[in-house]
Amino acid sequence: MDLLSRDNPIKDICALMGVSRSGYYKWKNREPSSRDTKREEVIALVKEVHEQHPTHGYRWTAAYIRINMQVIISDNYAYKCYRYLNIKAETKHQVHYKPRKVKDRYPNLIFTTWETVDRPRQVIVSDMTAFKCWYMYFEVTFYFDVFTKEILSWKAAERRGSRNQYIDGLTDVIELLKGTEEPVVLHTDQGSVYASMAYNDLIKDTNIIRSMSRAGKPTDNPVNEALNGWIKEELYAEFHLERYWHKQDFINTIERYVKYYNTQRPCFAIGYDTPENYRKRYYKGELPKKQTFENRVLSPEPKFVQKRRQLTDSKDTYEDVSTFEKEIPEKS
Repeated sequence: MDLLSRDNPIKDICALMGVSRSGYYKWKNREPSSRDTKREEVIALVKEVHEQHPTHGYRWTAAYIRINMQVIISDNYAYKCYRYLNIKAETKHQVHYKPRKVKDRYPNLIFTTWETVDRPRQVIVSDMTAFKCWYMYFEVTFYFDVFTKEILSWKAAERRGSRNQYIDGLTDVIELLKGTEEPVVLHTDQGSVYASMAYNDLIKDTNIIRSMSRAGKPTDNPVNEALNGWIKEELYAEFHLERYWHKQDFINTIERYVKYYNTQRPCFAIGYDTPENYRKRYYKGELPKKQTFENRVLSPEPKFVQKRRQLTDSKDTYEDVSTFEKEIPEKS
């Protein structure tokens, strides 16, 4: 009506709309209610969080606001705010595939038992991911706790193929596990450093048990693959990693992100809690304690693998017997 009133009298417009002139002015000059004010504040918060973290959806945004801003907002209300603002998560996942043939050095102790991990520091996974910042290239190796999704250690190297960040990160993990007696499974891919003697000699006198994904099967380590993808996406989209020109700026940004990841970032896999708080809740007894992993990992192979192994063993036994019978000379 404000636009129409520029060229037409308010009296005529009100008559056309079927409202009184006094009613129109009362509506126009009204003060916003507390409900309207609160709605605008929540919408502003949702917009602010989305601008800072554009790679996440409305559920993550609602959890972030509840945890870090102490504002009660439901996932459904955050969804309505997203629709009202006409925004959505901006995510671009890069998929790379490099076929290779590598002999398995260590058995896969996990297979499909990821969901049975029942305590912190029970299964640790590690992988390397690369970052490009202008003319700089970095390889960063992360070590994650599967139960809490917490980053336990990270190391970076500028030289391609460097093994220092792998070994330094493992040294930090060994130091972190000092004083613990329970067995800890360290699961990695079939990388040359992870399979090297120098790397595995470090854990000889520790309570760490090695486990490896099958060659060419990145889906054997889904926890690490998923977390590495999100970390790289957030570092570029939210922490603007590509803007930095110096090594120290890169290191400082990774340190700042790791602190944010462990203490502030809601994680879907642990009920939109933060990794650090989830670990503290476990040791306080606020989370149910189960005994599901150790019993399952005693026989981690799927049934079809067990059957195939049994068939292979029986076939080898039959061939050995046949060969032995051929060597026995016939009686004349």
